[in-house]
Amino acid sequence: MEQRGKAGFRRFCKTMELRNDLALIESYKKVHEKGAAWREITQGMKEVGILDMEIYLLGTQLFMIMDTIEDFDHENAMAELSKKPRQSEWEQYVAQFQATSTQATADQKWHLMEQIYKME
Repeated sequence: MEQRGKAGFRRFCKTMELRNDLALIESYKKVHEKGAAWREITQGMKEVGILDMEIYLLGTQLFMIMDTIEDFDHENAMAELSKKPRQSEWEQYVAQFQATSTQATADQKWHLMEQIYKME
């Protein structure tokens, strides 16, 4: 899902499934605790125009909210992000927790959601 923000940004919502293993899910949560994500990963996201990101969990289902610069081109930014330092290493590392291929890029793992309602 992508929507235009009121404050000059764009919002994308994505989803992904984790492996159905409580120990792996707890480990995945620890990898994403404050300050635990690799510095190069966060820096790379900022460099491609991602302003803020939040990830939520319900059971094995992840939900991501990604706010970006207003002129953000999702396809080009994800291609650029995949070439950033340590990005492929990070993707391989977190793949152990995810119900996806260990060779998949972040863009292949996370699925854009369709917005079907907005309160007015």
